[in-house]
Amino acid sequence: MTNLNTNLIGKVVRAFPELESTQSYAQELLANSRPEEGTLVQASYQTKGKGFYRNTWESEAGKNLLFTIILYPAFLPVNRAFLLSQAMALGVRDWVGRHVPNHVQVKWPNDIYIGEKKVAGILIQNAFSGTKIVHTVVGIGINVNQTEFPPELPNPVSMAGAVGTAFDLERSLKEVCWHLEYWYLQLKAGDWGAVHTDYLRQLYGFGEQRSFIRRDGTEIQGRITGIAENGHILIESAGKVFSFEMKEIQFC
Repeated sequence: MTNLNTNLIGKVVRAFPELESTQSYAQELLANSRPEEGTLVQASYQTKGKGFYRNTWESEAGKNLLFTIILYPAFLPVNRAFLLSQAMALGVRDWVGRHVPNHVQVKWPNDIYIGEKKVAGILIQNAFSGTKIVHTVVGIGINVNQTEFPPELPNPVSMAGAVGTAFDLERSLKEVCWHLEYWYLQLKAGDWGAVHTDYLRQLYGFGEQRSFIRRDGTEIQGRITGIAENGHILIESAGKVFSFEMKEIQFC
């Protein structure tokens, strides 16, 4: 165990050369103990990395940041849990944006894009008890130094690929944790409006006319007008505003 000289996120670090999944390891810790809030589980390589909605996260060994954070956001009601997703996305976006001059945005719900390519993904799993959030595990994968990707991945990019320079992974982990901690503490202080406002300001495609594909394969034209409290995306099309949950709709 070590720490990243942060006050909360990354104050305790469990680092491994290889794990099946940092997300799974964090869940095992929570099943058997109550780790300190902000405990971070890191791996240089994952054999079964987890992505959003049963997807996997592919990453070359020793090239990228792969970690999971354990949080206890009991201050958030269940119906506002998406604020945590927004805060974590902003933390990663802000760090990537510091180092990459290209257009860095959050693609709903919480992927990070450089231009039209994906540089990072976030997987958030909450445990609920009634109207309370018992604990949350936040899995984060950031393509940092990897420059070659499997051909089946649709649109990957790394920070090194975007700027032509490799990054120090140890320092990078410290920096991204500082940004994540900043936004988490904003939530904890009750400044939810600032989190939501900045999320919309950084949102990919916000207010732009775009093409979307529904789950049934039909295509609609519309523009993103907002994000509901429950995390659903709001799209105005043909004079009406439609609400879609995750996986119900995607960009063309």
